[in-house]
Amino acid sequence: KSGLDPGGAWHAWGMACLKAGNLTSAREKFNRCLKPPMDLNQLNHGSRLVQDVIQYLESTVKPVLITDDDYFATLRELEATLRTRSLSLEMMCEGKIQHNSYYQECLFYLHSYGTNLAIISFYMRHDCMREALLHLLNKESPSEVFIEGIFIPSYESGKLHMLENLLETIDPGLESWGVYLIAACKYLQRKNYYHILYELQQFMKDHVRAAMTCIRFFTHGAKSYTELGGKQAWLLKIKDHLKVYLQEVSRSSGRKKMAFTFRKKMSATDVSRHINTVDLQMEVTKFLHQCESSGASKMTESSLPTLFGNNNMKMDVACKVILEGKNIEEGFGIAFRVLQDFQLEATEVYSKVAKQLVKQQKYSEIQQLLKCVNESGVAAKNDGDNIILNCLNEFKNIPAEDLDNLIQDMDSDENKIRAYMMCNKLRSAYLVSVRQEKARAVQLVQHVRQLAESSGDDVVKAICAQWL
Repeated sequence: KSGLDPGGAWHAWGMACLKAGNLTSAREKFNRCLKPPMDLNQLNHGSRLVQDVIQYLESTVKPVLITDDDYFATLRELEATLRTRSLSLEMMCEGKIQHNSYYQECLFYLHSYGTNLAIISFYMRHDCMREALLHLLNKESPSEVFIEGIFIPSYESGKLHMLENLLETIDPGLESWGVYLIAACKYLQRKNYYHILYELQQFMKDHVRAAMTCIRFFTHGAKSYTELGGKQAWLLKIKDHLKVYLQEVSRSSGRKKMAFTFRKKMSATDVSRHINTVDLQMEVTKFLHQCESSGASKMTESSLPTLFGNNNMKMDVACKVILEGKNIEEGFGIAFRVLQDFQLEATEVYSKVAKQLVKQQKYSEIQQLLKCVNESGVAAKNDGDNIILNCLNEFKNIPAEDLDNLIQDMDSDENKIRAYMMCNKLRSAYLVSVRQEKARAVQLVQHVRQLAESSGDDVVKAICAQWL
C-alpha cells in the first residue's frame, strides 16, 4: 500500500528462515530480492545482500564451554550451535567439505547470485584451490580475477608452490594458464616483487625472461664495481638460463613446432650474442673490481655503467675500463673488445678518454692512448689526429711543452697546422705551412697572415708577408 520496496522485507524473512534452519524456504524468499550480477567477471564479491547470506552460512559459533550461566540455553540453541560447529569441523577435513549441506547452500547462492571472483574466493577460503582453478578455466575469466582471487591469496599465505603444482597437474604444458601467468608476472613487476617473479619465471620455464630478471638482480642498486664483484653469481645464472633455452630450441626444432606461446622467444643468434655480453661483463667486472680493490679507481659516476645498458652506457664502460687501469694499456684490450662487439663509435670513446686525461693532466698517457689506437689495427688514417684536435677544442690551457709533444705526434701536416692555429701558435703554424707543396703553402700562409693580423701579432704577419 505504501509503495515501499519489498526487497528488504524479503531479505529479512529469508535470513530468519536461514537461522531457523529452513533452507528451502530461505531460497524461495531470497529468490524474490536477490539478482545475479550484470557482469560475472566484475572485480567484486557481488551485492551486499548476497555477501550477508554467505557470511551467515559460513559463520561458526565458538565452541560452548559449559559454565554455570549455560543451563539457561535451550535445546534449540544447543542444536544450532552443534550444527554450525559441524560445518567448521568438516571444513578442516579436505575433500569432505563438499558433503556439508551449508557448504552446498553457499555454492547455490554464489552460483545463482555471485560473481566469479566471489565463487573463486570462497573456494580459496576453504582450501579448495583446485576447484577455484577449474572454475576460472571453465568460465574463461579474465586474468584480473586470477590475480585477485587466486594468485595474491596464494603467495600471501605461502602457498605459491601448491598453486604451481596444481597448475601443472591440471595442464602439464601450462599452455591454458599462459595468459594468467604472464599477467601475474606483470603484476609482480609493477609491485617490484622481483624474487617472487624470478621464482615464477623459473616454474614457467620462461628462461629468457628469467635471465632478464637476473640482469636486474645483478645491476640494481649497485654503487661500485666492488659491489658488482660480489654479485657475479647472477651473471652465471643468466648464462645458465640462456644455455638451457638454446638447448630447448634446438631440441624442438627437430620435431614439429612446439606451442610455447607465452614464453618469450629469441633467435639463437641473439641468445649467443647475449651470452657473449655476459662473458664480457664478467671480464669487465673482474677487472674493475680489481682496480677498485687496489685503490687505482679514479672515476665516480652517479649511475654505474654496465654492458646491459644502451650504447651510451656501453661507451661509458669502455671509457671506465681504459681509465681505471694502472696505465692505459692495461684496460685497452678489454675496452677494444667492447667497442668491436657492440660496433660502437670508437673515436668518440677515445676522445672522451683523452679529455679525461687532460683534466687529470696526464699528457704522457694521451700519447700512450694514441699508440694503442694506432696499434689496434682498425684505426682510420686520421683517428689519432682527430682525438688530439677534439681535446684542443675543449682545453686551451695545456702546458706549452706537453702541447708541442701532442701536436708533434700528429700524422698529417694539415692537422698540425689546424692544431697550431687553434692554440694561437701562429709561428709554428707558419713553419709547417711553408714546407707544403707550393700552391697549398701559399693558401696556408695567407690564412696564417690573416689570423696574425686579427690577433695583432705583427712579427708573424711580417714574416708571412715577406715569404709571400
